Amino acid sequence: MDKKKMEEAVRMILEAIGEDPDRQGLLDTPARVAKMYEEVFSGLKKDPAEHCKTVFEEEHDEVVLVKDIQFSSMCEHHLVPFFGVAHIAYIPKNGRVIGLSKLARIVDDFSKRPQLQERITTSVAELLMEELNPIGVMVVLEAEHMCMTIRGVKKQGAKTVTSAVRGEFRTNSKSRNEVLSLIKF
Repeated sequence: MDKKKMEEAVRMILEAIGEDPDRQGLLDTPARVAKMYEEVFSGLKKDPAEHCKTVFEEEHDEVVLVKDIQFSSMCEHHLVPFFGVAHIAYIPKNGRVIGLSKLARIVDDFSKRPQLQERITTSVAELLMEELNPIGVMVVLEAEHMCMTIRGVKKQGAKTVTSAVRGEFRTNSKSRNEVLSLIKF
């Protein structure tokens, strides 16, 4: 990432809104913002599939669910944050299970980019289907979007829920409902 260019851009924004970027409180702001952008957009340099390279063989052929995985991202339309939780369920095929922390890392890698919630949800589901070849995958994200709460309609607390349902969870309502009840929807 080009930190110098980010710093120049932040300085220009401060000037454009009528602020003095040379006043004491703003002197280090361009550098701080550039450092923050490196962190919040760190997923641009990562391949989430790397987390799927280590799988384990375990005789388990029923639902595996990791819920309430906290995440944050930046709306690509307004460059303001959205944040919430992800719930990921899958049914292993042939005993292929992935480390639980790897699911959280996959969510992080996809969310640390200029993003849309819908894209994160679909990307996680598609990656797991492709890399693990499970019987089914369900990904549900719940998030609050600052582009809806601090600007525009200004609706504090409004949550957006997205889902991506693949394989057994798409074709079998009993399996899908089991996961939804475990998530508490």
